[in-house]
Amino acid sequence: MLTDTQASGAWLSYEGSRCEPEAPQQTRAFPHERKWRRPEQRAGAAPEDITISRWTYAQAAVRHEEATTPPDRYFFSIALKTTRLKLTRGNQTVFDGIMPAGTLYVGAPSKQLSAQFHAPCDFLHFHVSANCFPSPQSETEFLTAEGLNDLVLLRDPFAEQLAKALTEHGASADQEFARCIGQTLAMHVAHRELPRTKVNALPKWRLRRVEEYVRTHFDRCISLSDLARVAGLSRMHFAAQFRAATGYRPREYLLHQRIEHAKSLLSNSETPLAEIALAVGFCTQAHFSTVFKRITGDTPARWRCARRNELSSTAAFSSDPAPARNTLPRVAPAERRESCEMRNFQGS
Repeated sequence: MLTDTQASGAWLSYEGSRCEPEAPQQTRAFPHERKWRRPEQRAGAAPEDITISRWTYAQAAVRHEEATTPPDRYFFSIALKTTRLKLTRGNQTVFDGIMPAGTLYVGAPSKQLSAQFHAPCDFLHFHVSANCFPSPQSETEFLTAEGLNDLVLLRDPFAEQLAKALTEHGASADQEFARCIGQTLAMHVAHRELPRTKVNALPKWRLRRVEEYVRTHFDRCISLSDLARVAGLSRMHFAAQFRAATGYRPREYLLHQRIEHAKSLLSNSETPLAEIALAVGFCTQAHFSTVFKRITGDTPARWRCARRNELSSTAAFSSDPAPARNTLPRVAPAERRESCEMRNFQGS
């Protein structure tokens, strides 16, 4: 259980539009929750052992939510996008900070939890019957329900892969497949080993100093020794405490910050890729492109093209359907993509 934890990983912004049209229910892979942690049940249908739903919030305004886990269910939540939120129970702070993508949160039955969302988010929720957990063969083999409550695993790679496998199937994911994913996740949590030695998370005041240093020096060469010196710790202690607080190794965090600044330049300027690479601290465009694709799943040129096409589509969708505008010729998506790719090619 992590209490009063400050997680500060890279800000991988959710780029959904505030004017997103409602998708037909039958085309969704999972039902979207209208109320946080309250999936809609079909009338007259018996409750299933595992119910999966999705919670998304595309606005930047602060939103407050509250829910209580049913007495016979566990609650699992996997962050699909990095976001900022605060989880509390009464006067107790469970989590407060930036939650990286891939983070797994577990809540035990009959537990109330309040959430404040400070940024756009996207979560996959599993509502799992207690019967899905294997019966312990010894008192120490599995975590107790109290030990599972408020379990926060920053960037849990196995949970992230399970969520990816489920979401990538899209509407083709049948109930049996989804149920198997839920059971696998329950087994993963139940068999999780507690750490033999507890590492304290980096205190918030030290973490803020490191964040500020990275924000103002990300375009320069920053070593582990530099960050440890800013935090006032030895390299070994700083690296362990930083990872406990954020889920990132210091170098991973630095690379994510550079990529986020690169995204801003790609979206808002015509700067060539080679110049962007140097501006955010990479020595070569090749290294920049490799890291960018590893983090985002796409090359900088294609990401820039997709982002601009998305902004164009959003602007067209949200504009008033005035008669005069309807007479203007529209550029087909394929033509926009070809034009954008040509600009990227010339700029690189």
